[in-house]
Amino acid sequence: MEMKQIRMGIVGAGTWGETHASIYAEHLFADPVAICDMNEERARAIADKYGIRKVYTDYHDLAADEEVDAVAIVTPDFAHADIAVAMADAKKNILIEKPLATTKEDIARICEAVNRNQVRCMVDLHNRWNPPFNTAKQEISSGKLGTPYTAYIRHSDVKWVATDMLSWASKSSILWFLGSHSLDSLRWLFDDEVKRVYSVKKEGILKELGVDTPDIYLTTIEFEKGGVAHMENGWVTPNGNRNINDFRCSVMCTEGMISLDLSSHNLIEEVTEEKASVPDILVSNMVFDRCKGLSYESIRDFVDRLVDGREFRVTLEDARKTALAIIAIHESADTGLPVEVEY
Repeated sequence: MEMKQIRMGIVGAGTWGETHASIYAEHLFADPVAICDMNEERARAIADKYGIRKVYTDYHDLAADEEVDAVAIVTPDFAHADIAVAMADAKKNILIEKPLATTKEDIARICEAVNRNQVRCMVDLHNRWNPPFNTAKQEISSGKLGTPYTAYIRHSDVKWVATDMLSWASKSSILWFLGSHSLDSLRWLFDDEVKRVYSVKKEGILKELGVDTPDIYLTTIEFEKGGVAHMENGWVTPNGNRNINDFRCSVMCTEGMISLDLSSHNLIEEVTEEKASVPDILVSNMVFDRCKGLSYESIRDFVDRLVDGREFRVTLEDARKTALAIIAIHESADTGLPVEVEY
């Protein structure tokens, strides 16, 4: 049986746009044919590096390219909706870097366009491909630990991510950047939907550093079947932390528990005269010059599912409900009141 190649277009030529290009270039069933960015020089540099034949500066022109089968939208999170709707209307399948969108209106617009045009859409909530989390999901699903009862998850970044890595951090929040992964993971582990949230935010550290966004959110999440989780997401972990991510999770079930420590784990440590660090072996590492790690496997999986026709491991409904719950958390933190999540 001959498998067709998925001809990929990429919108967004930043660091992660290049990641997409490198994965499509090495994937047996993908062919990166076009890349689009308002900064033509940046897009052309990636195109030249990975043999991408077409460079666009307007996403409408990419949408009109009949050679493109599917498009990865790798723009800042607040800029997803117009591009996604245009691609759906052009009958392209779509991979959107998380979150789906950051407003209720944009979420609804994307879902309507995807459903109306009968195209396929996946949001890159890639923590489901994270080996420790995936193993935890398997163990919980087996039933031997009983039913998920309570959980705690902390997914935070060092200050450098907000101050230096992302030019647009002040237009977003740590809830969109990491909290969407945390919440999707909790929904997945509990196999349940969020009913009500109560969140408190702290701000001031990043504002003094010139980035106008809250420092940290501490959130209590109530699930429909009765489970409760605490979720902590911050952008102010000290830059001296051994790992960019501070990532831990524990799930208490009715007959057992499972605990994960992905940041200060004892699998690998590197020490120089200046500092100790924990090299990344989970998120985006390289093995024999090939992209490995959970944040790459999800992108590969998008192509695989387009080829074999099976359902995405993160459905559009998963992404929609995760984004709406994050909006409710923002609202709770702003008002100081619990918020019922409206789907």
